[in-house]
Amino acid sequence: MRVSTSLDIRQVAVIGAGTMGRGIVISLASAGLSVLWLDSNRPTLDAGLSAIEQIWSQQVVKQRISQPEAEANRQRVQAVHDYAALAEVDLVIEAVYESLELKQEIFRALDRQLKPQAILASNTSALDIDAIAAVTARPQQVLGLHFFSPAHVMKLLEVIRGARTDNAVLDAACRLGERIGKVVVVAGNCPGFIGNRMLASYVAEARKLLLEGALPHQVDAVLQQFGFAMGPFRMYDVVGIDLEWRARQLAGEGMEAPLVQVDNALCDLGRFGQKTGHGYYSYPEDSRHAEHDPQVDALVLEISHGLGYRRREISKQEILERCLLALINEGAKILEEKIAANSHDIDQVWLNGYGFPKDAGGPMRWADAQGLPLIAARLEHLQSLFGECWRPAALIRQLIADGRHFFNVQEGEV
Repeated sequence: MRVSTSLDIRQVAVIGAGTMGRGIVISLASAGLSVLWLDSNRPTLDAGLSAIEQIWSQQVVKQRISQPEAEANRQRVQAVHDYAALAEVDLVIEAVYESLELKQEIFRALDRQLKPQAILASNTSALDIDAIAAVTARPQQVLGLHFFSPAHVMKLLEVIRGARTDNAVLDAACRLGERIGKVVVVAGNCPGFIGNRMLASYVAEARKLLLEGALPHQVDAVLQQFGFAMGPFRMYDVVGIDLEWRARQLAGEGMEAPLVQVDNALCDLGRFGQKTGHGYYSYPEDSRHAEHDPQVDALVLEISHGLGYRRREISKQEILERCLLALINEGAKILEEKIAANSHDIDQVWLNGYGFPKDAGGPMRWADAQGLPLIAARLEHLQSLFGECWRPAALIRQLIADGRHFFNVQEGEV
């Protein structure tokens, strides 16, 4: 079945009334779209309705919107209590927690209940879109819409193209993203897509540095001095250290990996981050100010020694180089695999979703400015010290041989 060559999205449904669902509903309704909101837990849905009203009220107080605008936004949102109520929507965005089995269950139900031409989207941040699409009879109308939290504030929207996603569906999703004021980047389907796949490499290096000799506040200070909005450990405090911890528990795997042992220990202590007042940092009551906590330093030392690491002094230059080069090498692989159309899209993801310094232009532009021969030489040096994970991506060598840069790579080109 082919979908229409022109799709008009007028009414949208959102499934899930947690933090992400609330932000998505605010984004849609604020842009004038009618939204049906479903959550299997009635108290959670009621709390969500109260939360979005409060946010719009705060925007009125701050004179960002008028009272009539706030009331109009609220009128566009209707709570519903079963899938049958969604039968005529043009698009549904699923925004429940990261469980492939749960998402597949929801998409089976949606496929049965929604009109044939409706688009089904998942807000997954890393799961396989094709595995979600496969449980439906309309894989050509399934794609990912990866919003960033808080969804009504963050500008980035990754639109994830599945193997069978129809071009008209992709175009309609991109137009919707632009309508609600997002910076839209299309990504191919792989674990983590563009942003979170690169983040995994970046964070893994930061975690290795902790075990080898650095401390969380030292790593964050170097990256913030470079220009990041916040370092990786401060970022985890803001997002919630427990999110990945709970996901590992749910999946029943990954809990024993050395790189997550500091995170595990913090979560075992109830230090989930800023929301609990303690994480990698401590936070005074009713404050977002991160304060260095020597107890965390002691915990890092205890865990690294327990894992058999011989700690050493790690320079600021090594911290910066390893984190940035891990990011860039992964970005090059993403370009090789055509997960991103071009290096500009990768830079847009990192500028708008991850706080990369704007004056550096994004990780790929920064790498071009340094010179790819220098990037390759530093990667090869790290490869000689730390192993094959640092081997320069084949694209980097190819571009050097051709006298080209990342920005020269066009869509569909290797």
